[in-house]
Amino acid sequence: MKKILILAIDQGTSSSRVLVFDHSGFCRAIASRPLRQHYPKPGWVEQNPEEIWQTVFISIQEVLEKIKGPYSIAAIGITNQRETTLFWETKTGKALGPAIVWQCRRSAAICEELRKSFGDDFFHQKTGLVVDPYFSATKILWRFRHEPHLKRRAQNGEILFGTVDSWILWKLTGGKTHSTDLTNASRTLLLNLRKGQWDDEILTALKIPHQMLPCIQDSIDHFGVTAQIGKLPSGIPMMGIAGDQQAALFGQACFEPGMIKNTYGTGCFILWSLGKKFVLSKKGLITTAACFGKNRMGYALEGSVFIGGAVIQWLRDELKALKDSKDSSRLAQSLRSNEGVYLVPAFTGLGSPYWDPHARGAIFGLTRSTSQTHIVRAALEGIAYQVKDVLEVMSKEVHIPIKELRVDGGASKNNFLMQFQADILRAGVSRPREIETTGQGVAWMAGLGIGFWENEQELCSLRKKDRSFLPKMKNVEIKKLYQGWCMAVQKVLVSN
Repeated sequence: MKKILILAIDQGTSSSRVLVFDHSGFCRAIASRPLRQHYPKPGWVEQNPEEIWQTVFISIQEVLEKIKGPYSIAAIGITNQRETTLFWETKTGKALGPAIVWQCRRSAAICEELRKSFGDDFFHQKTGLVVDPYFSATKILWRFRHEPHLKRRAQNGEILFGTVDSWILWKLTGGKTHSTDLTNASRTLLLNLRKGQWDDEILTALKIPHQMLPCIQDSIDHFGVTAQIGKLPSGIPMMGIAGDQQAALFGQACFEPGMIKNTYGTGCFILWSLGKKFVLSKKGLITTAACFGKNRMGYALEGSVFIGGAVIQWLRDELKALKDSKDSSRLAQSLRSNEGVYLVPAFTGLGSPYWDPHARGAIFGLTRSTSQTHIVRAALEGIAYQVKDVLEVMSKEVHIPIKELRVDGGASKNNFLMQFQADILRAGVSRPREIETTGQGVAWMAGLGIGFWENEQELCSLRKKDRSFLPKMKNVEIKKLYQGWCMAVQKVLVSN
């Protein structure tokens, strides 16, 4: 009997993954390819658009080879690293220059100009975002400034802009679909979040041509059908698209207001479900589009930590303090405390709630007895502190205490980090059995789109818990540790 399956493309910062799910929610097969990042100047981060596509293409071919027995792919979903900015030619589909990655800070000076010319509130009220190099519009402006011919070509309809989802969709449909979804559009600094449309006033102010932008659709919608792509047949409907963090929110079954998830990936991304309620942050958070089901678009508060799991990679690759990232949990647990050492991983500035692109990393509290193990532990604790910074503000904004944090992403496998996170938050941390929640989330979206799964209630039953971490630390100790962290952060801030 032929298996009916859903294929999910999860294009991330460091790799492209393709997963295949059956009706029980089980991941039948997975294939992935690493993706290189390039750092031509301090604070700059680039990727090759064609390499992005090739890693996706090869992973699709490999995952299809792994499926055993007869099968049929019923629908495809795409989830992606957000904000990363690409240009390509309308006629040929040829990529123009590098993809400017979300982490890239090259547009910091442009952001300062925008604040002076228009003020933060002009953008915040419309988009829910803050003016920061993180968001796509500032990257578009940087390219227009340094490559004026691109602006002229955009005005003539010769080139297109897209985030990574639009690029992959263009490729999969053979250049027939230039679209994005609301969650990705909400990360550009160009979307009127309340209206769900590109904001004409912002486009006019920034002189960005409307014709270069993709069409906007709901996350669960028909985005076209596949062209023949190697072993992937033509005619498969593309039924779900979402930015990686919104896909993870969906994959964690956070369908109701007040539910929270954090993805511990390269960075940390905390989303607090708001449902249909629109909350505009006054304390350095951003408001973003989110999907809670078919025809159920809504909002979430988001805090973005730029350096999360990347600090563990830095310890391994640059400091040589680890042979394997997995060793960090064991080393951290070998110490009774960090003995006053704090590591603030502001390698590319600080995100929520500080939004300081000029902050840089630092280690505080070093003594003669400080070892590499102390620094490893301080690095892991620094991830948890940054998450607490965001959640404390979120809780105050919505006037609801933190009850449970649902976690996923590679670093969520780190038991020391998860326990310390529960301790410092004074709240439970729930880790699912399936930590591929980003790919799972967009697979669920695509499946809902074709009726493969009936509703959100059915999806809730598919989420299986692996382990819960409950707080054990005394309040006095938590307060002392967190005060030390807050003092360390204040020392690295430049803009505030």
